[in-house]
Amino acid sequence: METEGKVIKCKAAVAWEPGKPFSIEEVEVAPPKAHEVRIKIVASGVCHTDWTFLHEVGKTMNPQLFPVILGHEGAGVVESVGPGVTKMSIGDKVIPLVVPQCGQCERCLSPKTNLCTKNWETNQQCLLADGTSRITCKNQQIYQFIGISTFSEYTVVPEDNVTKIHPDAPLDKVCLLGCGVSTGYGAAVNTGKVESGSTCAVFGLGAVGLAAVMGCKAAGASRIIAVDINPDKSEIAKTFGATEFVNPKDHSKPIQEVLRELTKGGVDFSLECVGNVGVMRAAVEACTPAGGVCVMVGWTRMGELSLVSEDILLGKTLKGSYFGGWKSAEAVPKLVQDYMSGKLLLDEFVTHRLALDQVNQAFDLMITGKSIRTVIKM
Repeated sequence: METEGKVIKCKAAVAWEPGKPFSIEEVEVAPPKAHEVRIKIVASGVCHTDWTFLHEVGKTMNPQLFPVILGHEGAGVVESVGPGVTKMSIGDKVIPLVVPQCGQCERCLSPKTNLCTKNWETNQQCLLADGTSRITCKNQQIYQFIGISTFSEYTVVPEDNVTKIHPDAPLDKVCLLGCGVSTGYGAAVNTGKVESGSTCAVFGLGAVGLAAVMGCKAAGASRIIAVDINPDKSEIAKTFGATEFVNPKDHSKPIQEVLRELTKGGVDFSLECVGNVGVMRAAVEACTPAGGVCVMVGWTRMGELSLVSEDILLGKTLKGSYFGGWKSAEAVPKLVQDYMSGKLLLDEFVTHRLALDQVNQAFDLMITGKSIRTVIKM
Protein backbone atom coordinates (compact mmCIF):
# COMPACT_ATOMS: atom_id res chain seq x y z
CA MET A 1 0.00 0.00 0.00
CA GLU A 2 1.13 3.55 -0.73
CA THR A 3 1.08 4.38 2.99
CA GLU A 4 3.58 1.64 3.84
CA GLY A 5 6.54 3.00 5.80
CA LYS A 6 4.91 6.41 6.30
CA VAL A 7 3.17 8.08 9.21
CA ILE A 8 -0.59 7.93 8.73
CA LYS A 9 -2.85 10.76 9.85
CA CYS A 10 -6.34 9.58 10.76
CA LYS A 11 -9.27 10.05 13.14
CA ALA A 12 -9.43 8.51 16.61
CA ALA A 13 -11.53 8.85 19.76
CA VAL A 14 -9.14 10.13 22.43
CA ALA A 15 -9.89 10.04 26.17
CA TRP A 16 -7.79 12.90 27.52
CA GLU A 17 -8.66 12.26 31.18
CA PRO A 18 -10.66 9.76 33.23
CA GLY A 19 -14.40 10.15 33.50
CA LYS A 20 -14.69 12.61 30.61
CA PRO A 21 -16.24 12.11 27.15
CA PHE A 22 -14.14 11.15 24.16
CA SER A 23 -12.82 13.79 21.81
CA ILE A 24 -12.51 12.99 18.10
CA GLU A 25 -9.01 14.04 17.11
CA GLU A 26 -6.59 13.77 14.22
CA VAL A 27 -3.80 11.46 15.36
CA GLU A 28 -0.56 10.29 13.81
CA VAL A 29 0.09 6.56 13.62
CA ALA A 30 3.73 5.63 13.09
CA PRO A 31 4.87 2.71 10.90
CA PRO A 32 5.20 -0.65 12.69
CA LYS A 33 8.54 -1.57 14.23
CA ALA A 34 10.00 -5.08 14.31
CA HIS A 35 7.39 -7.79 14.94
CA GLU A 36 4.53 -5.29 14.79
CA VAL A 37 1.55 -4.94 12.45
CA ARG A 38 -0.27 -1.79 11.38
CA ILE A 39 -3.98 -2.39 10.88
CA LYS A 40 -6.70 -0.38 9.15
CA ILE A 41 -9.57 -0.88 11.60
CA VAL A 42 -12.89 -1.49 9.83
CA ALA A 43 -15.17 -2.05 12.83
CA SER A 44 -15.00 -2.10 16.61
CA GLY A 45 -17.42 -3.27 19.24
CA VAL A 46 -18.00 -1.08 22.30
CA CYS A 47 -17.27 -3.19 25.37
CA HIS A 48 -18.15 -2.48 29.00
CA THR A 49 -14.47 -2.94 29.87
CA ASP A 50 -13.74 0.27 27.94
CA TRP A 51 -16.29 2.11 30.11
CA THR A 52 -14.90 0.51 33.29
CA PHE A 53 -11.39 1.69 32.48
CA LEU A 54 -12.52 5.22 31.61
CA HIS A 55 -14.84 5.76 34.56
CA GLU A 56 -13.53 3.47 37.32
CA VAL A 57 -10.22 1.68 37.01
CA GLY A 58 -8.37 4.44 35.19
CA LYS A 59 -8.99 6.84 38.07
CA THR A 60 -7.26 4.57 40.58
CA MET A 61 -4.15 3.72 38.56
CA ASN A 62 -0.81 5.28 39.41
CA PRO A 63 0.40 6.61 37.09
CA GLN A 64 -2.85 7.34 35.28
CA LEU A 65 -2.65 6.05 31.72
CA PHE A 66 -4.09 9.09 29.98
CA PRO A 67 -4.51 10.34 27.32
CA VAL A 68 -5.54 6.99 25.90
CA ILE A 69 -7.35 5.56 22.89
CA LEU A 70 -9.68 2.84 24.11
CA GLY A 71 -11.31 0.06 22.11
CA HIS A 72 -10.09 -3.54 22.04
CA GLU A 73 -12.83 -5.47 20.22
CA GLY A 74 -11.97 -4.76 16.62
CA ALA A 75 -11.36 -6.23 13.20
CA GLY A 76 -9.56 -4.87 10.19
CA VAL A 77 -7.09 -5.33 7.36
CA VAL A 78 -3.29 -5.41 7.57
CA GLU A 79 -1.94 -2.17 6.03
CA SER A 80 1.76 -2.91 6.62
CA VAL A 81 4.06 -5.12 8.67
CA GLY A 82 7.32 -4.48 10.47
CA PRO A 83 10.58 -6.39 10.03
CA GLY A 84 10.43 -10.04 11.12
CA VAL A 85 6.65 -10.48 10.83
CA THR A 86 5.90 -13.90 9.39
CA LYS A 87 2.38 -14.75 10.54
CA MET A 88 0.47 -12.37 8.26
CA SER A 89 0.80 -10.21 5.18
CA ILE A 90 -0.51 -6.94 3.78
CA GLY A 91 -4.20 -7.26 2.90
CA ASP A 92 -5.00 -10.05 5.37
CA LYS A 93 -8.18 -9.73 7.39
CA VAL A 94 -7.29 -9.86 11.10
CA ILE A 95 -8.62 -9.53 14.63
CA PRO A 96 -6.42 -7.90 17.31
CA LEU A 97 -6.15 -10.00 20.47
CA VAL A 98 -6.49 -8.77 24.06
CA VAL A 99 -4.50 -11.85 25.10
CA PRO A 100 -1.39 -12.62 23.05
CA GLN A 101 -0.30 -16.09 22.05
CA CYS A 102 3.39 -16.38 21.25
CA GLY A 103 3.30 -20.17 21.29
CA GLN A 104 6.68 -20.38 22.99
CA CYS A 105 6.43 -19.21 26.61
CA GLU A 106 5.78 -21.57 29.50
CA ARG A 107 2.13 -20.55 29.73
CA CYS A 108 1.48 -20.96 26.01
CA LEU A 109 2.88 -24.48 26.25
CA SER A 110 0.67 -25.28 29.26
CA PRO A 111 -2.89 -26.57 28.73
CA LYS A 112 -3.89 -24.97 32.05
CA THR A 113 -3.88 -21.31 31.00
CA ASN A 114 -4.18 -18.90 28.09
CA LEU A 115 -2.28 -16.06 29.80
CA CYS A 116 0.72 -15.72 27.47
CA THR A 117 3.54 -13.71 29.07
CA LYS A 118 4.74 -12.09 25.81
CA ASN A 119 4.45 -8.32 26.18
CA TRP A 120 1.95 -8.87 29.00
CA GLU A 121 3.28 -6.23 31.37
CA THR A 122 3.72 -3.52 28.75
CA ASN A 123 0.29 -4.23 27.23
CA GLN A 124 -1.29 -3.87 30.67
CA GLN A 125 0.43 -0.49 30.91
CA CYS A 126 -1.16 0.44 27.54
CA LEU A 127 2.18 0.41 25.74
CA LEU A 128 3.90 -1.74 23.13
CA ALA A 129 6.93 -4.00 23.67
CA ASP A 130 9.49 -1.18 23.71
CA GLY A 131 7.57 0.75 26.37
CA THR A 132 6.22 3.38 23.96
CA SER A 133 3.15 3.93 21.80
CA ARG A 134 2.91 4.29 18.02
CA ILE A 135 0.15 6.90 18.26
CA THR A 136 0.62 10.61 18.94
CA CYS A 137 -1.74 13.57 19.01
CA LYS A 138 -0.76 17.25 19.27
CA ASN A 139 2.87 16.16 19.79
CA GLN A 140 1.89 14.03 22.78
CA GLN A 141 2.18 10.25 23.12
CA ILE A 142 -1.23 8.55 23.37
CA TYR A 143 -1.52 5.35 25.39
CA GLN A 144 -2.89 2.33 23.52
CA PHE A 145 -5.45 0.47 25.61
CA ILE A 146 -4.16 -3.09 26.25
CA GLY A 147 -1.65 -2.34 23.48
CA ILE A 148 -4.47 -2.28 20.89
CA SER A 149 -6.68 0.87 20.57
CA THR A 150 -9.43 0.02 18.09
CA PHE A 151 -11.24 3.36 18.47
CA SER A 152 -8.79 4.62 15.84
CA GLU A 153 -8.95 4.28 12.07
CA TYR A 154 -5.43 2.83 12.16
CA THR A 155 -3.47 1.19 14.96
CA VAL A 156 -0.24 -0.74 15.49
CA VAL A 157 -0.13 -3.92 17.57
CA PRO A 158 2.44 -6.64 18.33
CA GLU A 159 2.41 -9.58 15.93
CA ASP A 160 1.52 -11.99 18.75
CA ASN A 161 -1.58 -9.88 19.51
CA VAL A 162 -3.09 -10.39 16.06
CA THR A 163 -4.62 -13.38 14.31
CA LYS A 164 -5.44 -13.88 10.64
CA ILE A 165 -9.04 -14.86 9.87
CA HIS A 166 -11.06 -16.13 6.90
CA PRO A 167 -10.89 -13.72 3.93
CA ASP A 168 -14.69 -13.74 3.53
CA ALA A 169 -15.45 -12.98 7.19
CA PRO A 170 -17.71 -9.90 7.69
CA LEU A 171 -15.54 -7.66 9.84
CA ASP A 172 -18.46 -5.71 11.32
CA LYS A 173 -19.75 -8.96 12.85
CA VAL A 174 -16.66 -10.98 13.73
CA CYS A 175 -15.10 -8.02 15.55
CA LEU A 176 -17.21 -9.15 18.53
CA LEU A 177 -14.98 -12.22 18.79
CA GLY A 178 -12.13 -9.92 19.80
CA CYS A 179 -13.52 -9.82 23.34
CA GLY A 180 -17.12 -10.06 24.54
CA VAL A 181 -18.59 -13.05 22.74
CA SER A 182 -15.41 -15.14 23.00
CA THR A 183 -15.13 -14.27 26.70
CA GLY A 184 -18.65 -15.26 27.70
CA TYR A 185 -18.94 -18.29 25.44
CA GLY A 186 -15.55 -19.64 26.52
CA ALA A 187 -16.31 -19.08 30.22
CA ALA A 188 -19.06 -21.67 29.87
CA VAL A 189 -17.52 -24.22 27.51
CA ASN A 190 -13.85 -23.89 28.51
CA THR A 191 -13.38 -22.51 32.02
CA GLY A 192 -16.60 -23.66 33.62
CA LYS A 193 -16.83 -26.85 31.59
CA VAL A 194 -20.62 -26.76 31.84
CA GLU A 195 -22.02 -30.29 31.69
CA SER A 196 -24.87 -31.73 29.66
CA GLY A 197 -28.11 -31.86 31.66
CA SER A 198 -26.90 -29.36 34.25
CA THR A 199 -28.63 -26.32 35.75
CA CYS A 200 -26.92 -22.97 35.17
CA ALA A 201 -27.41 -19.37 36.25
CA VAL A 202 -25.90 -16.44 34.33
CA PHE A 203 -25.70 -13.10 36.16
CA GLY A 204 -25.73 -10.04 33.90
CA LEU A 205 -27.10 -10.08 30.37
CA GLY A 206 -24.85 -7.78 28.42
CA ALA A 207 -23.00 -9.25 25.46
CA VAL A 208 -20.69 -11.30 27.71
CA GLY A 209 -23.55 -12.72 29.74
CA LEU A 210 -25.64 -13.55 26.68
CA ALA A 211 -22.62 -15.27 25.15
CA ALA A 212 -22.30 -17.27 28.38
CA VAL A 213 -25.97 -18.27 28.01
CA MET A 214 -25.17 -19.37 24.45
CA GLY A 215 -22.21 -21.37 25.77
CA CYS A 216 -24.35 -23.11 28.41
CA LYS A 217 -26.82 -24.09 25.69
CA ALA A 218 -24.02 -25.38 23.43
CA ALA A 219 -22.73 -27.48 26.34
CA GLY A 220 -26.14 -29.10 26.72
CA ALA A 221 -27.38 -27.52 29.96
CA SER A 222 -31.02 -28.43 30.52
CA ARG A 223 -31.91 -25.39 32.60
CA ILE A 224 -30.40 -21.94 32.03
CA ILE A 225 -31.60 -19.20 34.38
CA ALA A 226 -30.78 -15.70 33.11
CA VAL A 227 -30.48 -13.04 35.83
CA ASP A 228 -30.65 -9.28 35.23
CA ILE A 229 -32.27 -6.18 36.75
CA ASN A 230 -33.36 -4.98 33.29
CA PRO A 231 -36.70 -6.62 32.38
CA ASP A 232 -36.07 -5.87 28.69
CA LYS A 233 -33.37 -8.55 28.69
CA SER A 234 -35.88 -11.39 29.23
CA GLU A 235 -36.80 -12.06 25.61
CA ILE A 236 -33.33 -11.56 24.13
CA ALA A 237 -31.93 -14.02 26.68
CA LYS A 238 -34.28 -16.68 25.34
CA THR A 239 -32.90 -16.06 21.84
CA PHE A 240 -29.52 -17.27 23.09
CA GLY A 241 -30.89 -20.27 24.99
CA ALA A 242 -32.14 -19.15 28.40
CA THR A 243 -35.00 -21.24 29.72
CA GLU A 244 -35.98 -18.79 32.49
CA PHE A 245 -35.48 -15.16 33.44
CA VAL A 246 -35.26 -13.82 36.99
CA ASN A 247 -35.17 -10.13 37.92
CA PRO A 248 -33.73 -9.61 41.43
CA LYS A 249 -35.88 -6.48 41.76
CA ASP A 250 -39.00 -8.65 41.64
CA HIS A 251 -38.04 -10.42 44.89
CA SER A 252 -37.65 -9.34 48.49
CA LYS A 253 -35.08 -12.06 49.19
CA PRO A 254 -31.46 -11.93 48.02
CA ILE A 255 -31.13 -13.39 44.53
CA GLN A 256 -28.99 -16.29 45.76
CA GLU A 257 -31.82 -17.41 48.04
CA VAL A 258 -34.32 -17.12 45.19
CA LEU A 259 -32.16 -19.30 42.97
CA ARG A 260 -31.57 -21.89 45.67
CA GLU A 261 -35.32 -22.18 46.17
CA LEU A 262 -36.00 -22.39 42.42
CA THR A 263 -33.47 -25.19 42.02
CA LYS A 264 -34.09 -26.98 45.32
CA GLY A 265 -30.58 -26.47 46.65
CA GLY A 266 -28.56 -24.42 44.17
CA VAL A 267 -27.35 -24.38 40.58
CA ASP A 268 -24.61 -26.62 39.22
CA PHE A 269 -22.87 -23.75 37.42
CA SER A 270 -23.08 -20.00 37.93
CA LEU A 271 -21.37 -17.40 35.75
CA GLU A 272 -20.90 -13.83 37.01
CA CYS A 273 -20.75 -11.51 33.98
CA VAL A 274 -21.23 -8.13 35.67
CA GLY A 275 -17.92 -7.26 37.31
CA ASN A 276 -19.32 -6.46 40.75
CA VAL A 277 -18.03 -8.07 43.95
CA GLY A 278 -21.51 -8.17 45.48
CA VAL A 279 -22.85 -10.07 42.49
CA MET A 280 -19.80 -12.36 42.59
CA ARG A 281 -20.64 -13.37 46.15
CA ALA A 282 -24.28 -13.96 45.20
CA ALA A 283 -23.13 -16.16 42.31
CA VAL A 284 -21.01 -18.29 44.65
CA GLU A 285 -23.84 -18.60 47.18
CA ALA A 286 -26.32 -19.57 44.44
CA CYS A 287 -24.32 -22.74 43.69
CA THR A 288 -25.17 -26.12 45.15
CA PRO A 289 -22.73 -27.12 47.89
CA ALA A 290 -22.51 -30.51 46.18
CA GLY A 291 -19.80 -29.58 43.71
CA GLY A 292 -21.25 -26.34 42.39
CA VAL A 293 -18.93 -24.29 40.16
CA CYS A 294 -18.89 -20.49 40.00
CA VAL A 295 -17.01 -18.72 37.22
CA MET A 296 -16.01 -15.05 37.58
CA VAL A 297 -16.12 -13.40 34.16
CA GLY A 298 -16.87 -9.71 34.77
CA TRP A 299 -13.85 -7.41 35.19
CA THR A 300 -13.37 -4.97 38.04
CA ARG A 301 -10.69 -3.73 40.39
CA MET A 302 -13.18 -1.98 42.63
CA GLY A 303 -13.80 -3.55 46.02
CA GLU A 304 -12.72 -6.79 47.66
CA LEU A 305 -14.56 -10.09 47.37
CA SER A 306 -15.53 -11.64 50.71
CA LEU A 307 -16.86 -15.18 51.01
CA VAL A 308 -18.13 -17.56 53.65
CA SER A 309 -15.22 -19.98 53.98
CA GLU A 310 -17.54 -22.93 54.54
CA ASP A 311 -18.97 -22.45 51.03
CA ILE A 312 -15.61 -23.43 49.58
CA LEU A 313 -14.78 -25.95 52.29
CA LEU A 314 -17.88 -28.01 51.61
CA GLY A 315 -17.07 -28.44 47.94
CA LYS A 316 -17.92 -25.42 45.83
CA THR A 317 -15.35 -24.27 43.28
CA LEU A 318 -14.64 -20.64 42.38
CA LYS A 319 -12.83 -20.02 39.09
CA GLY A 320 -11.72 -17.01 37.12
CA SER A 321 -11.94 -16.77 33.34
CA TYR A 322 -9.97 -14.35 31.15
CA PHE A 323 -10.92 -14.16 27.48
CA GLY A 324 -12.91 -17.34 27.95
CA GLY A 325 -9.80 -19.44 28.47
CA TRP A 326 -9.12 -19.48 24.72
CA LYS A 327 -5.61 -19.84 23.32
CA SER A 328 -6.30 -16.69 21.38
CA ALA A 329 -4.41 -16.81 18.08
CA GLU A 330 -5.44 -20.37 17.29
CA ALA A 331 -8.98 -20.24 18.73
CA VAL A 332 -10.36 -16.99 17.29
CA PRO A 333 -10.08 -18.06 13.61
CA LYS A 334 -11.97 -21.26 14.52
CA LEU A 335 -14.68 -19.22 16.24
CA VAL A 336 -14.95 -17.11 13.09
CA GLN A 337 -15.44 -20.30 11.09
CA ASP A 338 -18.08 -21.48 13.59
CA TYR A 339 -19.98 -18.23 13.03
CA MET A 340 -19.71 -18.50 9.26
CA SER A 341 -21.03 -22.08 9.37
CA GLY A 342 -23.98 -21.13 11.57
CA LYS A 343 -22.76 -22.75 14.79
CA LEU A 344 -22.32 -19.45 16.65
CA LEU A 345 -24.62 -16.42 16.88
CA LEU A 346 -23.14 -12.97 16.32
CA ASP A 347 -25.65 -10.88 14.36
CA GLU A 348 -28.13 -11.12 17.23
CA PHE A 349 -25.75 -9.27 19.58
CA VAL A 350 -25.56 -6.15 17.38
CA THR A 351 -28.35 -3.71 18.23
CA HIS A 352 -26.76 -0.47 17.00
CA ARG A 353 -24.26 0.63 14.35
CA LEU A 354 -22.71 4.07 14.71
CA ALA A 355 -19.88 6.14 13.26
CA LEU A 356 -16.68 6.86 15.16
CA ASP A 357 -17.78 10.40 15.99
CA GLN A 358 -20.83 8.91 17.77
CA VAL A 359 -18.76 6.85 20.22
CA ASN A 360 -20.01 8.82 23.23
CA GLN A 361 -23.58 7.98 22.21
CA ALA A 362 -22.57 4.31 22.03
CA PHE A 363 -21.40 4.43 25.65
CA ASP A 364 -24.68 6.06 26.71
CA LEU A 365 -26.68 3.31 25.00
CA MET A 366 -24.65 0.66 26.81
CA ILE A 367 -24.84 2.17 30.29
CA THR A 368 -28.58 2.82 30.05
CA GLY A 369 -29.22 -0.78 29.01
CA LYS A 370 -30.57 0.18 25.58
CA SER A 371 -27.98 -1.76 23.61
CA ILE A 372 -26.42 -5.21 23.67
CA ARG A 373 -23.50 -4.37 21.39
CA THR A 374 -22.92 -1.23 19.40
CA VAL A 375 -20.51 -1.61 16.50
CA ILE A 376 -18.50 1.44 15.49
CA LYS A 377 -17.89 1.41 11.73
CA MET A 378 -14.87 3.42 10.65
